[in-house]
Amino acid sequence: MMKLAIIGSGYVANVTGACFAAMGHKVTVGALEEDRIALLQQGTVPFYEEGLKNIIVTEMESGNLRFTLDLEETCKDADIIFLCVSAPPLPDGSPDLKMLTQILQSISKDFTDGYRLVVERNNLPVKTGEWIKKQIKDFMPTDSTCTVDVASVPQFLREGQAVKDFYNPDRLIIGAESQQAKELLLKLYEGLTAPILMTDVTTAELIKHSTNAFLAVKISFMNSIAQLSEKCGADIEMVAKGLGMDKRISPHFLFAGIGYGGIFLPRDVMSLSYLASQYHLNLDILKATETVNRYQRISFIERVEKACGGQLNGKTVAVWGLAYRPNTDDMRDSPSTQIIWGLQNRGAKVKAFDPIAMEASKEKVRNVDFAEDMYDCAKDADIIAIVTEWPEFAQVNFSRLREETACRLIVDGRNLYSPNRMKEQGFTYSSIGRDTLYPDA
Repeated sequence: MMKLAIIGSGYVANVTGACFAAMGHKVTVGALEEDRIALLQQGTVPFYEEGLKNIIVTEMESGNLRFTLDLEETCKDADIIFLCVSAPPLPDGSPDLKMLTQILQSISKDFTDGYRLVVERNNLPVKTGEWIKKQIKDFMPTDSTCTVDVASVPQFLREGQAVKDFYNPDRLIIGAESQQAKELLLKLYEGLTAPILMTDVTTAELIKHSTNAFLAVKISFMNSIAQLSEKCGADIEMVAKGLGMDKRISPHFLFAGIGYGGIFLPRDVMSLSYLASQYHLNLDILKATETVNRYQRISFIERVEKACGGQLNGKTVAVWGLAYRPNTDDMRDSPSTQIIWGLQNRGAKVKAFDPIAMEASKEKVRNVDFAEDMYDCAKDADIIAIVTEWPEFAQVNFSRLREETACRLIVDGRNLYSPNRMKEQGFTYSSIGRDTLYPDA
């Protein structure tokens, strides 16, 4: 059993802290956000992640997990301190390090003697590890005899599947310099079965950013090929299947749609672009990736407008899905927000439904009628626009849908259905990278 300090109150901090506590470690989660800590102390998780609330409540009751606003108390006698805070990019792509600086200043005052291991856990920019070590050295008492190591163990947690991903990682990347740091981290993670790659800190940081950036490139490439597929009459689903059969490519992340969202992929694309510019390198592929991704949202709005005869003014659009991905309520950089704004700017009235994210979406969109379910959302709609690939939408009862609404027009941004099946069901169906099919007259 180890004593762990987790700094942060967000997604990565809570998943990391709760799961380590469930593994039998003593975990203290500390942060500066009073509202969030107050909720967590009551066993309330300020965001949705399947299974997380039960773990937090159980481990708080067991005494393995607690939450506090006192960062010095959080780190006191901790074997390992995890920094689970972000450094969001500024408009020029450089990281905003104000919050991290404040945290390092607070915790370093107690680094008077002994040994401290500070671990980057969040997606902090490449070379941040070196910066953290320098900041700690500057903030420590001048007479300190404390030895400090900084390491990086990047997280690869998918929202909606984070607990599962924590316990069943594809791999563990451990970036550490000293033997003591390596041994501590290997001991901490010895309960998990996964390939381990030991690297230096900077390499670990770059692996994380490169992973997300590569996935973003892959998604944007497929969306570009989807545009081409429609023009030349190919089927993007079959193109993706054929590509995925090549072992060098793999079938993962080959799905055409309305692009990626959330904070991690966009942030890492921007962060790598900024890093490259600092070394006078020009990663045009990342700039193109971001351009394609933004265009997919605009293209989807235009697709909805075209399906409505080129005129959205006065039309009612039923939007199915608001979160940037299923099984989460995360609305950060969700494609739905830009799509809804675009539809409204063209004069459309928007109704929307999401199984989980409707409350969170109210902070992002205005003048939207929120429905009780997908069928209620479709009532009186002129067109249904599918934005998030929730399982509920893939399993829609079309007989009920036809009874609930006279709408027979669907634009699918996630390619959930077979075009031929939709034709048989009596719907005009427009999807990404495939021919639009119309029901028989």
